[in-house]
Amino acid sequence: MPKTYTISEEQAKEIAEIRKTVKDKKIDKRLHAIQLRGEGMKNPEIADKLDTASRVVSRWVSAFCNNGIDDLMGGKHGGNRRNLSYVEEEKLLSRFTARMEKGEIVTSKEIKIAYEEAVGHRIGKGQIYRVLARHEFRKVMPRSKHPNKASEEEIDSSKKLKQP
Repeated sequence: MPKTYTISEEQAKEIAEIRKTVKDKKIDKRLHAIQLRGEGMKNPEIADKLDTASRVVSRWVSAFCNNGIDDLMGGKHGGNRRNLSYVEEEKLLSRFTARMEKGEIVTSKEIKIAYEEAVGHRIGKGQIYRVLARHEFRKVMPRSKHPNKASEEEIDSSKKLKQP
């Protein structure tokens, strides 16, 4: 049998006062659900009224009863989603910087493999490019020849040859 959470009318009145100061619609919707629950409504009724799922309302009520209002107001979304700190990334890239300074070619694939070993799971290719941009790396690729270079015959024919 699922656990039933109860919210008192006093808590519902406190939440109604807090809702007057909240400007974020998502947070207001969560608080409204808790307020309605404190006023005696059931989760399915609240879900219909707020145009959301009953499970979501149940999660909000559970979060409020277990962790208080801060859990509903919280900023769980956003923030630093990097796997490594800036310093750790710098340390990882220093191995490749030394090779680049010697004139060796380093590919993003090599860096990605080393990064995945460091964090212990797979990552997307885009994340490596963001790491490289954050550390001000730039793409430098040597080319074997100039794309507009003339053929050897044209070069030879255009040379001024000395007459004996």
